[in-house]
Amino acid sequence: MQGGSVTVCCLEYGDDPLFGRKTHRVYILTDDLLYTERVSSKRTETLFVALTLLFFTPLIWHVSAGRLDILTVVFFCLFAVFLFYSLNYRTLIIRLTSNSLKLTFGIISWNVPLDNIEECCLDELPVLKRLGGAGIHFMTIRKRYRASFNFLEHPRVAIAFKKKVGPVRDISFSTRRPDELRRLIQEAVSANMAARPGRPVLLPPNPVGHD
Repeated sequence: MQGGSVTVCCLEYGDDPLFGRKTHRVYILTDDLLYTERVSSKRTETLFVALTLLFFTPLIWHVSAGRLDILTVVFFCLFAVFLFYSLNYRTLIIRLTSNSLKLTFGIISWNVPLDNIEECCLDELPVLKRLGGAGIHFMTIRKRYRASFNFLEHPRVAIAFKKKVGPVRDISFSTRRPDELRRLIQEAVSANMAARPGRPVLLPPNPVGHD
């Protein structure tokens, strides 16, 4: 989906006795949106709901039996964690503009400026690492620390940073249209760099993490 958002400014002026005050609307393009996508996963949602219920059941049993011990606290903490996961990680929103790529998972967002993107490629991981987590999690891939915004299903795109964000050097995320999104990101990065004289355009096709 392509488009943009518009800010409407209303200016009031004059004090005509017959027609009253006049209003003039000014439309200002404030966000040149290149791509947006909402991604969800029934498989991931089912997993988080199942884990929430798994720890909710013994928690209720312990509380109703008056057993307020360390195990009750453990069950409560695990129930609270997976309840948050169930509510927060239902939908991943991807927004690409001419200046940045923004990933939003519930109340958590990550903004990647286009001028900090070094590589953009399809993410190919071993099965165990690919299925080793969902939602937002962190892992080391090919000696590079990575943030991942992903579901258990759907293809993924990986991005390598020019400059680390804290310890994070890469970020990956799920999308239903990886080829289209990757192309748009590369085009946006190239256009962003072309607007800065003297800076070369380089987006190697190698997998993220290969030195």
